[in-house]
Amino acid sequence: MRWSTMHIPTLRDDPADAGAPSHRLLLRAGYIRQLMAGHYSMLPLGQRVRLKVIRIIREEMDRIGAQEFLMPVMHPAELWVKSGRFELMGDELFRLKDRKGADFVLGMTHEEIISTLATEMESYRELPQMWYQFQTKMRDEPRPKAGLMRTREFTMKDSYSFDLDRAGLDVSFLAHRDAYVRIFERLSVPAIPVAASSGAMGGSDSTEFVCPSPSGEDLIVLCPECDYAANIEKAASRLAAVDDSERAGLLAAPEPFATPGVRTIEDLAVQYQAPADRQIKTLVYFLDGVLTLVLMRGDHALNEQKLADATGAVAIRPAQPEEIRDALGALPGSLGAVGSASEDHPVVTDEALRGRRGMFTGANTDDTHLRGVDVERDIAVGRWADLREVAVGDACVNCGHGLEVERGIEVGHIFKLGYKYSDAMDIRVSGPDGKPVKPIMGCYGIGVERAMATIIEVHHDDKGIIWPVAIAPFKVVVVIAQQEDAAVAAAGEQVYQALLDSGTEVIVDDRHVRAGVKFSDAELTGIPFRVTVGKRGLAAGTAELTDRAAGSTVAIPLDEVAKHVREAVAGA
Repeated sequence: MRWSTMHIPTLRDDPADAGAPSHRLLLRAGYIRQLMAGHYSMLPLGQRVRLKVIRIIREEMDRIGAQEFLMPVMHPAELWVKSGRFELMGDELFRLKDRKGADFVLGMTHEEIISTLATEMESYRELPQMWYQFQTKMRDEPRPKAGLMRTREFTMKDSYSFDLDRAGLDVSFLAHRDAYVRIFERLSVPAIPVAASSGAMGGSDSTEFVCPSPSGEDLIVLCPECDYAANIEKAASRLAAVDDSERAGLLAAPEPFATPGVRTIEDLAVQYQAPADRQIKTLVYFLDGVLTLVLMRGDHALNEQKLADATGAVAIRPAQPEEIRDALGALPGSLGAVGSASEDHPVVTDEALRGRRGMFTGANTDDTHLRGVDVERDIAVGRWADLREVAVGDACVNCGHGLEVERGIEVGHIFKLGYKYSDAMDIRVSGPDGKPVKPIMGCYGIGVERAMATIIEVHHDDKGIIWPVAIAPFKVVVVIAQQEDAAVAAAGEQVYQALLDSGTEVIVDDRHVRAGVKFSDAELTGIPFRVTVGKRGLAAGTAELTDRAAGSTVAIPLDEVAKHVREAVAGA
């Protein structure tokens, strides 16, 4: 390929609205262009990288025996209604009608479609099956951002497994997990498998592959002493045991006391000697339209995804102050669950409050609190659950060492769907005894463009992208330093042809521009190796070979360029 004829619209300055390094560099280096919020065109360099990412993923999926499908982007809404996800997915699901008034959706995932295809299986002898595709997904993201990190239109490799029993699902799940480890190693993405929530997808044994990065939207909890790793939506930590039996302030019944002006946990702790770990924090949420009291220890934070997972609620939102006053008779700052629980106002309580006595909480009367509360005696808890968000320094559940929390980018997600779609879509096969058996399913996804962006987040510097060799658009760029010099241009063309003949993916920069511009563009676009042919080297019979990642440059004989480049590429 020739730079002079290839469409590579590099930019000298960073786009004003691009924050994440990958977003900024993909735009500057001429890999992508934005059409509108959340929708991007892949330019030639971007498409070359994208196809290489797809190739690596495809090779590893084929390696575990998965079969490639291609399913439609537009689905009849009735299938999503049947699975229960038409309403469950909310506003993020694109919905439309055709000219006849029939309802359709644009698929954000393909469980309904793959399950419909699976209804053609007849016998357990056809199991196990692993099916996958690369397909465009559509998600009506409320806030698309960070370039290819969070978009409304994207390519996903989604695969699905069908097994006769849970033991078979374990095998399929592990095969995918191992395949994902290999994929991210080949993509040079240091992804960490972490325990995660399945969210609206349902199922269990959910594992995310997360790449640590300051640009990430996820928080991951890691133990530096053992292998514990979890998304903060799933993470747990070890709490020190609390013995309230000898504590002063144990009362036969809760006792109200005036607390004028107290509005926060800290106010109560400072003014009334009520330590935060002896307070019951009362949060009020609507869970699927039901006003619910959520109780936490005063020094602990709620993780909303844990609340959703524990209750199975789809729609979750904090209640507004006026809604709280209408329901409970007081405003936030004086709320409590003593005497407040009912069928209309269920109580969900964090496990850290189980067995606690001598506690403080609001009295549901403004400027009044209660002391001496025994949680299990005085509060009608409807459900106990782990709702607490893990914090830095909490003790690891496995080894007790202090936990660390850092940002990361989710690059892959695998989980066991169980029988959710087998039941919903009525998938049955004849079992070994001739009776109908429902297959058990797994689901496994990787976002292709997000993987591209993540690679850049890991591999870049102040000059531009540093592509790993395996997915770079070209392995080497030949820079003709003085294009106007006929001898230099001819030598550069000879080097370019020698590399083509050796099977190397190469582009020659034959533009009539200054050498400095060519060098800057080569660094910006991140091509791993640069061969520079110029007057000085030509006089000495040499060219310069520059390693983009190492920043090193060596002189090599002009007639041995192909050999040295092959060795450099093989060693990268």
